[in-house]
Amino acid sequence: MAKRKTKFVCQECGYETPKWMGKCPGCNQWNTLVEEVSAAGTNSRHVFQTNSTSATSKPEKINQIKSQKEPRLPTEMPEFNRVLGGGIVAGSLVLIGGDPGIGKSTLLLQVSAQIADKNMPVLYISGEESARQTKLRAERLGITSDELYVLSETNLQDVITHIENVEPNFVVIDSIQTIYKEDVTSAPGSVSQVRECTSHLMRIAKSKGIPIFIVGHVTKEGSIAGPRLLEHMVDAVLYFEGERHHTFRILRSVKNRFGSTHEMGIFEMKEEGLREVLNPSEIFLEERSQGAAGSIVVASMEGSRPVLVEIQALISPTAFGNPRRMATGIDNSRVPLLMAVLEKRAGLLLQNQDAYVKVAGGVKLDEPAIDLAVALSVASSFRDRSSRPDDVVVGEVGLTGEVRRVARIEQRVQEAAKLGFKRVIIPKKNMDGWTPPSDIEVIGVSSVQEAMKVTLGDA
Repeated sequence: MAKRKTKFVCQECGYETPKWMGKCPGCNQWNTLVEEVSAAGTNSRHVFQTNSTSATSKPEKINQIKSQKEPRLPTEMPEFNRVLGGGIVAGSLVLIGGDPGIGKSTLLLQVSAQIADKNMPVLYISGEESARQTKLRAERLGITSDELYVLSETNLQDVITHIENVEPNFVVIDSIQTIYKEDVTSAPGSVSQVRECTSHLMRIAKSKGIPIFIVGHVTKEGSIAGPRLLEHMVDAVLYFEGERHHTFRILRSVKNRFGSTHEMGIFEMKEEGLREVLNPSEIFLEERSQGAAGSIVVASMEGSRPVLVEIQALISPTAFGNPRRMATGIDNSRVPLLMAVLEKRAGLLLQNQDAYVKVAGGVKLDEPAIDLAVALSVASSFRDRSSRPDDVVVGEVGLTGEVRRVARIEQRVQEAAKLGFKRVIIPKKNMDGWTPPSDIEVIGVSSVQEAMKVTLGDA
């Protein structure tokens, strides 16, 4: 019998140590080390066997390797296909995470039904719900497909057996934290269990060419629970975001070996399931107040799609010694930086003002092209002057107050013109090399002061 040894593994980062410590040296988190028992020598024999079986493969010259386009399985959701890069790739392993109750199971059950309707067998494995609970959700969504198989199982070996028997074209594991491998002594959801189960599922996906989607829980900070190793093992990582008290959901791709990592799909949660939002700009701007100070519309790029979003700012005198700087939907450090530029380059006395900046609609923006809109919304609220309701602003702001060029300006302006906006303020360097639409006025600015003069009428 192999000698058993004890080790302590961090449940956040996967750090291993032979003795218990209150604070993990890897991620500096407290009380995350959990004792696990393993058989000594198991890993070394496994590595030896793997190396011996893979010795038959030979290195090839890259110029002699034949390239081929990955076959994709499109769904009936164009938004879902866009985020994945055009559809589901055969043999891919995709991880999708999100807050509890956000709609991950609903989304994957709808996708499974659409694939099953094409006479392709689909296996939906739920470790958190019984088959009857899944049936109740399917009835609410109107799913009645004969090729959709539902299984309530948490044992990995039984899951593999059913996959081999059913031979599905698509597999869903909901969720990976409930699946366990018998010869791993730690509890389900631990680092060792998640790593081992994901590794076996990856081999099945690659060897049989079956796309497998696994659902992962998220931590309080919003990241995938467990070590970052899990995100490195899969082919794509999707985040399903949104507020539980709002109906809109956003599907983002943060890793994708078969497509862009900047795409975004928007859905609306209805009684009958998730419905695609084909024109998100109209949704984000439908509740906008006309003529309100501190409100600026920006044209942001989310992957290959331009999205018009409202940025709101509220500037008020501080009641404390240190003024507050709070931001929702953008990087919190960007607001004080842009306020410093306004104070130094535009002469606005903001050092004794509280600042609250928000991106309306629950969208998160991280590209530098929104800098000018954030700065103008702060200036608008501070001056208590509103801009024209049909203005759109795009531009990056430098520390010297200059407005720098941005990418894909043509698509941004065309989206603004399509939604009925009459004027767009862009960097002057973006004025050359293209022809703007005839039904919208394009104004180029080179500095923050010039942009304030155009939008707010400042001298």
